Order: sequence, then structure tokens, then C-alpha cells
Amino acid sequence: MGDVAVGARSGHDGEEHRGRPVDAPDPATDDAVTSGSDSAADERPQPGDDGPGDSAPKQKTQRSFWKELPILIGIALVLALLIKTFLVQAFSIPSDSMQNTLQQGDRVLVDKLTPWFGSEPERGEVVVFHDPAQWLAGEPTADPNAIQTFLSWIGLMPSAEEKDLIKRVIGVGGDTVECKGTGPVKVNGKALSESAYVYPGNTPCTVDDIGGQFKVKVPEGYIWVMGDHRQNSRDSRYNQDDKYHGMVPVDEVVGRAIVKAWPLNRWGTLPVPDTFDQDLSARSAASTALSAAPQGLALAGVVPVVLWRRRRIAPAETR
Repeated sequence: MGDVAVGARSGHDGEEHRGRPVDAPDPATDDAVTSGSDSAADERPQPGDDGPGDSAPKQKTQRSFWKELPILIGIALVLALLIKTFLVQAFSIPSDSMQNTLQQGDRVLVDKLTPWFGSEPERGEVVVFHDPAQWLAGEPTADPNAIQTFLSWIGLMPSAEEKDLIKRVIGVGGDTVECKGTGPVKVNGKALSESAYVYPGNTPCTVDDIGGQFKVKVPEGYIWVMGDHRQNSRDSRYNQDDKYHGMVPVDEVVGRAIVKAWPLNRWGTLPVPDTFDQDLSARSAASTALSAAPQGLALAGVVPVVLWRRRRIAPAETR
């Protein structure tokens, strides 16, 4: 009976309502509507959702400059300390002993890197070294304030408290260095031409009996140093009565001075003078002596033979 009623109602209203009661909800439709409504709700951008449909990405908040400043300062201080310790350090020239190469008050930059790789001072270089045996005894000591001490510690100012000296290397381990009269200075018998760097009016040697006249053999691991202002430099010559006999241990060398950095009108490099380009090694002098030795030995060997032959020939002629 119900089936007939449904069929009659369907037939009366047309095909639109055929096969189901008019007032009954369509489950499929309800399901579709419900499903579609849920999907739309799911796809709707939610607050804080960075989905593909979100055209305005959330911006990151930048850190305040004043919060970053202490970090930047800390990094700069660490880098400065590392540079001072391992690479380059500034030093101030306190005296006139290196005129005219360096003037009092000049600032020089010292290479501290190459000694870490086993490099040792070479002849002609200008080097900074720690006071080896109280060379600066009696000299006035600087009294820096707290700021100067801190800046010196990190390498942004020349060292004020360390007792360091700066001189030119004349001889290295194994060399024989000598000077008689007013010069020239000789290294392993080879004369140095020092007019390019010795203070004008100075002689390479000083005529006195307290060190100006000398002949020394430099031990391995040491260097012999002299100031360019020869008549105003308390260098190796005048410290021969100390425990190192005027020599400077290589271990006490801070590094080579490579640049005059201040004042700007005196900026320039500190190259090795040309006179040190000649072969000054002790081996060259020894090889010269050895090359002459065979000739001497040959001559010494020939003389007895000649005399012996003359003695034999003389009796034969008298017979």
C-alpha cells in the first residue's frame, strides 16, 4: 500500500519526485551538503596557518641593534686578541737606537705568524725581542692606565709594560761577526755595505774598548743584533758580559717588524737591505778554504818529489 502511494504521488508530480517521498530528505544530498560544508570549513585559512593559500607570510621579528651590539663587540675583541697572539702586534719605538730607519714614537707592526711555523730570524731583518738579560736595566718603566693596559692586552695599542727591544739582525747561528777600527762589519769574512741604513755620520764600528771592537762566533739558536744608530745603541756589542755574551736567544724573538704603520706620513715597509743578498753563509767561507786545500796539498806533495829527483840527477851528471 505504501508502495502504491509512493508510485501515485510520483506519477502525479512528475519525474522530479519519482521513486521517493517528497517530504523525505535525500540522504545523499544531506551527506553531500554536510561533507561539502566540512571540507570548506577545513580549507578555510585559520589564524597563524601558513598554508599555500596564505599570500602574506609571517615576518620574523628582527633583533634590536642594542641587543646585538654586545655580541659584535665580543666577537671583535676575540678576533683582536687572536690577531695579537698569533698574527700581528703593534709596538712603539721608545728610543733613537734605530734611526733613521725608525724614529722615536713610530709604530711598527710585527709579524708573529711565521715563527709559529718554525721560521727563524734572518740577517738584515729588523726584529722585536724580549729583553734577554737585563739590557734595559735602569731604563724608565712606562706606567699605563687601565684603558691603555686593556688595549695593549688585546693588541689595539702598542705594548706598554713588556720590556722589548728592536734591533737589526747582523749574524745568525754559525756566523763569525767582527769589526775592527771604524769598519766595515764583516760576516764570515764578507764586508757589509751599510750606508743605506746606518745613521748618517756614524761609522759601522765604534773605536772603544767596551764592545765597539769585536770578533764573535754566534752559537746555534742565537742571533747577534745591532742598532742602525751605531753610536747610540746599546746592542749585542755592549752586552757581551751577560749570561748570553751579548747574543739573543731565538726563543726570545717576538717577530719581524714588517711595516711602519704610524704616523701615516712615515708609512712604509722594512725590507732586508741589498747587502745581505750576497752569500754570507759560513759554509761558503769553508768551501772556499776547502777548494784551496787540494791545491796546497798538491803543491806540498810535488816539492819533495822534485827535490828527490834533483838529488838523483846530480850524482848521475858527475859520473
